[in-house]
Amino acid sequence: MDVIEILRVSKDSILSNRTRTFLTVLGVVIGVTAVILMVSIGEGARRYIKNEFTGLGSNILVVVPGKTSKEGGLHMGTSAVRKLVYDDAKLIKRRSRYIQSSIPIIVGTSLIKYGARSRYTYVEGVSEDFFDARNLTVDSGRFLTATDVNLKRHVCVLGRTVKKDILGDINPLGALVTIGESKYRVVGLMAPKGVTLGFDIDDLVFIPITAAMDLFDTDSLFNITVKVRSEQEIPAAKKDIKETLIKRHAGEEDFTIMSQDEMLLVMEKILKIMTAVLAGIASISLLVGGIGIMNIMLVSVKERTREIGLRKAVGAKNKDILFQFLIESIALSLVGGILGIILGTAFTLIIPVFITFLPTQLSVWAIFLAFFFSASVGVFFGVYPARKAAGLDPIISLRYE
Repeated sequence: MDVIEILRVSKDSILSNRTRTFLTVLGVVIGVTAVILMVSIGEGARRYIKNEFTGLGSNILVVVPGKTSKEGGLHMGTSAVRKLVYDDAKLIKRRSRYIQSSIPIIVGTSLIKYGARSRYTYVEGVSEDFFDARNLTVDSGRFLTATDVNLKRHVCVLGRTVKKDILGDINPLGALVTIGESKYRVVGLMAPKGVTLGFDIDDLVFIPITAAMDLFDTDSLFNITVKVRSEQEIPAAKKDIKETLIKRHAGEEDFTIMSQDEMLLVMEKILKIMTAVLAGIASISLLVGGIGIMNIMLVSVKERTREIGLRKAVGAKNKDILFQFLIESIALSLVGGILGIILGTAFTLIIPVFITFLPTQLSVWAIFLAFFFSASVGVFFGVYPARKAAGLDPIISLRYE
């Protein structure tokens, strides 16, 4: 038998039972679609987190109290470590020419009131450089200034959500709101920023760091956010920060310096594991589809035993029979793979339109991987039925009922 004849016979055999063929191919379609979709969701999550980090400012270092086992790891606060204070932040700026700004930050929750309206919200005590370092802008009014910080002025900048809940539709500029037990004058309204890394930036109130120390009765900083002049100077800036704080802390390295790249690397490691797990789970359905192909091909061998005997009787060789059944198996898996790629691509592009919080990114390597995997399934699960068909005795096959 020549190749053209083998392909024609294989096509006729596949199309002879369309329902069974459709159900067999469906398993592969579901498997390939699931693999592409899971990988796309994982890649989309990685891109989303990278963009969110970038949106929070570039060339940023974060100094937190307490020493982790590895620099750049996740920080777990503890009362046993020495605290960071306002003077630490000021000294870091003075001692390094690579640093553009060194921003002390205090974070806490407090009751904010205006008239009959009140609610608890996050309050951040920051210095005047915070807004520029974190790429934040105002819709109206102004940011906090160095004078506000130095004079401990009771002024605040409101996020959009807080403004809407507390002040409603009135013009917030100049309004006196109560934070804790003190009055603060609203000097600015933030431009909408939305949710970043699961945290609503619009649901914040910003006050001078010096006022926050009085509000929360503490001089202990949540962290020191450092803006480095350029990406190339980050290593030198980290070295200067480390040397400065060790001297101030009696020779103890009781702090951790984290860069955006290091924090992003930790998140990417987690997401890579998540993507691999999701793709592995999705691959199980592709494996089940392959088992379905093997099952159907074994049934086909059984049903066509007399046909195989007849072909062998008129001169077909074992390799011709093997090649014919192997082609049928590969054809089933490739058709399923192509349909799965089309569906997986379509779902990847459509999902973000209807589910905006679920980012996806179509990966070419995932498409090739799914296609290669589907073809491999056809070969792997088709070899045994093909060998079984090729090994049938023609005399016994002709007598089979």
